[in-house]
Amino acid sequence: MKNNKKIAVLGGGGRTGKFLVRQLIDKQYRLKLLLRRPEEFTIENSLIEIIKGDAVNPESIHSLLEGCQVVISTIGQRKDEPMVSSQATLNILESMDTFEIERYILVAGLNVDTPFDKKGEKTKMATDWMKANFSETHADRQKTYSILEKSDVNWTMVRVPLIEFSGNYGSVISSLEDCKGEKISASDIAAFIIEQLSSDKYFKKSPFIANS
Repeated sequence: MKNNKKIAVLGGGGRTGKFLVRQLIDKQYRLKLLLRRPEEFTIENSLIEIIKGDAVNPESIHSLLEGCQVVISTIGQRKDEPMVSSQATLNILESMDTFEIERYILVAGLNVDTPFDKKGEKTKMATDWMKANFSETHADRQKTYSILEKSDVNWTMVRVPLIEFSGNYGSVISSLEDCKGEKISASDIAAFIIEQLSSDKYFKKSPFIANS
């Protein structure tokens, strides 16, 4: 039986995104995927509709979100390309307003800071490393958080540590203050995101998740 919600997915062709897409299909959600290179996407299912475009393009986002009730993004920064996270979020929020969509879930690194954090030593070290080695990407993700803070939508920014791209499931610890583990499986990220589709626990919040 198909789910009533139709979900717009950004990053569905990426390493984490493919785990998410497969789990959403298993739960019979109807999906609209934004892909820059649809010809490289290998998952085939009648529940999937593909939109060719780019997240930094407002017209692409408008086409993607039309007819959807939820937006999920697992977009990562592209090497040697302009920053994508904050611009994509601005585009998404604009189209969410147009189509009266209320729910936006996205994935970010544990390096994003919020006023509610009480980061432990390991999380602080990982944050500082990201700031030092990928300063532009860090700043763009931090800008994304600031944009979300000012928005009216029910957003959730899921902050994750090192991702293991496996189909394994483990025990997941979530916290609004600190990342309680050093790794998380892509399968568990996907499962956690899907849990948020029927929960208001993390509305307008940025939980850390990790495998224990």
